[in-house]
Amino acid sequence: MRTLKKILTNRLSGSDRIAVLAIGSTLRADDIAGMLAAEDLKKILKKQKKRSSVKIFFGETAPENLTGEIKKFKPSHIILIDTLDGGKKAGSVYLFKPEEVAEGASFSTHKIPAKILIDYLTVSCGCGSTIIGIQPKNIDFGKKISKSVEVSAKKVAATVAKAIR
Repeated sequence: MRTLKKILTNRLSGSDRIAVLAIGSTLRADDIAGMLAAEDLKKILKKQKKRSSVKIFFGETAPENLTGEIKKFKPSHIILIDTLDGGKKAGSVYLFKPEEVAEGASFSTHKIPAKILIDYLTVSCGCGSTIIGIQPKNIDFGKKISKSVEVSAKKVAATVAKAIR
């Protein structure tokens, strides 16, 4: 996570308004990772009484419904957090710029691919963007989150909070 913090800190340098868009289904096991990370981030930032210039958007399975609100916020950087099946060990964390996302990467269970959504928001808002993906173990309906994915989601939240400072 040290590398994640360093890269995020560099990418967020000079960003005065940061939007965090969490994506995932609360009903599909590890697909909740992005939502869990955002909930934890919200708690951390509240305790720190930091950065009213950070706004967290909970997109769940229809993040495209929040594009208007995000554009209205006028972010200088957007961080998207979602599950991403890159074929690695459950709980692995991926960090990308949207242009680095491979065509074969499989994000979450939402309708619009995360890459298309973040590309649209980046162009519409004229801002930078970063995608953080967490490797799921299982996204079956009605199952609980895997321990390794839960731990990674919490670490992502803590790391993002440190990078935002």
